[in-house]
Amino acid sequence: MRGSFRAGSLVFFLSLCVFFATGAIGAQGAVDTQAEGEEEQLKNYVYDPTGKTDPFKPFIITEEEMAAKKKRKPRTYLETLDISQLDLIAIIVGPRGNFAMVRDAKGLGFVIRKGTPIGINGGVVKRITEKEVIIQEGHKEISKKLSSLR
Repeated sequence: MRGSFRAGSLVFFLSLCVFFATGAIGAQGAVDTQAEGEEEQLKNYVYDPTGKTDPFKPFIITEEEMAAKKKRKPRTYLETLDISQLDLIAIIVGPRGNFAMVRDAKGLGFVIRKGTPIGINGGVVKRITEKEVIIQEGHKEISKKLSSLR
């Protein structure tokens, strides 16, 4: 009984080896034809860098580079001042729109309205209400409230 079991398992093992060997040979032929097709495509390929990132630039841009890109030369005196250097003096609400007056540390007054560029960080007057002026710098909003005059 043992001899027939060994002989049967040997035959089974050999048949498995033959089965996998013929399958691998057939698969090798398919791989060869696929490789030939890929080689042919590579010969005809031309790299077009349009719209692609530069592979030699780092993915993480330093804050200094971002700040240099965002900064632009100030066009008005208000763009050379930090918002904390300005005091809100008056707000005028009317049918032609809302206006506000701010004063710098030197005592100079400026009239601002919605859309006026202001501050060293690229701020813009977003909204003027009866009691406050809202200035947006990037994603940050700054509110200057009207205080009573001394």
